[in-house]
Amino acid sequence: MKQKSEQRTRVIVYTIFGVALGVFLAYGIIYKFPAIFQETVTKIEKDVQITDEGIADAVEKVYNSVVIVSNYQKDTLVSFGSGFVYKNDDKKSYIITNHHVVADGDKFIITYEDGDEVEAKVIGSDKYADIAVLELPAKDDVDGVTIGKTETLRVGDTTFTVGAPLDNVYSWTVTRGIISGKERLVEVSLSNSSTSDYVINVLQTDAAVNSGNSGGPLCNSNGEVIGVISAKIKSTGVEGMGFAIPIESVVEKAEQFINGEDSSYPYIGITPLDVTSALRDMRYSPYIPEDITSGVIISGITNGSAAAQAKLQVGDIITKINDAKISNSAYLRYELYKYKFGDTIKITYVRNGKENTVSVKLTTKSES
Repeated sequence: MKQKSEQRTRVIVYTIFGVALGVFLAYGIIYKFPAIFQETVTKIEKDVQITDEGIADAVEKVYNSVVIVSNYQKDTLVSFGSGFVYKNDDKKSYIITNHHVVADGDKFIITYEDGDEVEAKVIGSDKYADIAVLELPAKDDVDGVTIGKTETLRVGDTTFTVGAPLDNVYSWTVTRGIISGKERLVEVSLSNSSTSDYVINVLQTDAAVNSGNSGGPLCNSNGEVIGVISAKIKSTGVEGMGFAIPIESVVEKAEQFINGEDSSYPYIGITPLDVTSALRDMRYSPYIPEDITSGVIISGITNGSAAAQAKLQVGDIITKINDAKISNSAYLRYELYKYKFGDTIKITYVRNGKENTVSVKLTTKSES
């Protein structure tokens, strides 16, 4: 009996010792290696696969159709820009570029990507559309570009340019970006004056645009030309704001030049003066009503012109064409040039402080 009691005592002691030892060892392991007892939770937010192999294939479609346009005056190189082969027709090539790239030149040399140089002639140029077309013998191994569309473009779509920024050393530079905006209205001056001469409706891109890119193509990710590089905002603190003329208006103007069609604009026969400029001139400011802060003052009228026939007078302040507000001469031309010869428009003007409206039938300058 005594022997059984001793055996039970030993079992109890061993059990207590074993439990204590187990607790001690477990505590030691937890203290030393706490991470193995932490719960690991993996949360899958979204399975996204990013693939970007670049736009090299698209660039190849247009690359050798891009050219350098060198502008000479009296055999002296004065400027250069970019351009591209619009199309080949009957052994001729037609190059599209900007008006300001060829302005005042008397000789133009086209340089191809392979280094060949050929003299070209300007067959049409429009300073308000900022488009020019040059003609030269077709080059067998250079095709015209593929023309795209802007109506289906979305803000954020990939774009790229090919051109000659800064100097010939950097010719055929490719820059990539996106469509940053559509239907931007940008005022442009034909001189270094503070007064704008006209307005262009453009695409905005953040693809790098520098001096020398003017006249080059803006392309979509398929290598189709969707615009012609025209301008860049140059101001401290402004980066990545380049502008291109939509290809639809470019092609319309180019075809007029190629087909020898009349590409002139409607004419109303006035000499315009911006109200904003007149307000700073003591000769005019006393005659401007206090509530008029923008518009165009008629400072002269051509005899026999549409304005004269409509009984407009010197001193009248034009504020609207149809329903479009006219803030200055640039917007006057922009709205007026939307119409064609023979169209009748309504001009709203202020005379002696009173607002009036008159119908004006548009004519050509020669008709006046």
